[in-house]
Amino acid sequence: MITIKLMTSFLRPEDYEKKELLDFLYEHLEEYGDDKADIEKAIQYALKETPSMGGFTIVAKLENEIVGAVVVNRTGMEGYIPENILVYIATHKQHRGKGIGKKLMEETMKIAKGSIALHVEPDNPAKHLYEKMGFENKYLEMRFTK
Repeated sequence: MITIKLMTSFLRPEDYEKKELLDFLYEHLEEYGDDKADIEKAIQYALKETPSMGGFTIVAKLENEIVGAVVVNRTGMEGYIPENILVYIATHKQHRGKGIGKKLMEETMKIAKGSIALHVEPDNPAKHLYEKMGFENKYLEMRFTK
């Protein structure tokens, strides 16, 4: 049976749990992931370990092994920008196609206060899940990077 654990600044995880989450995301985000340092910053932001609006993480475990995880950061911009950004979601590569991603998305949508934005690569197979769950491609994102 898969267990779901919510982690916030109020339900603070142990250090070993944070490291396990970081390692899991780094490995299972694959080509859609970031450097470990950036993933760690998002986790720290969600848990308010750095000055931030906070957020939350959700971890799904099967027999004490992480099989899925989510990191959501609050934006603090209610009304004109979604209140939450889903920064990372990943499912263990050996457990994809079993509904874990859907369950994590359902939990995320239930827990988040306000709207949720996420970025997804056009070729990411998870894009179809997000669309089924009601996410829309409202804007084309453009960035200027210094």
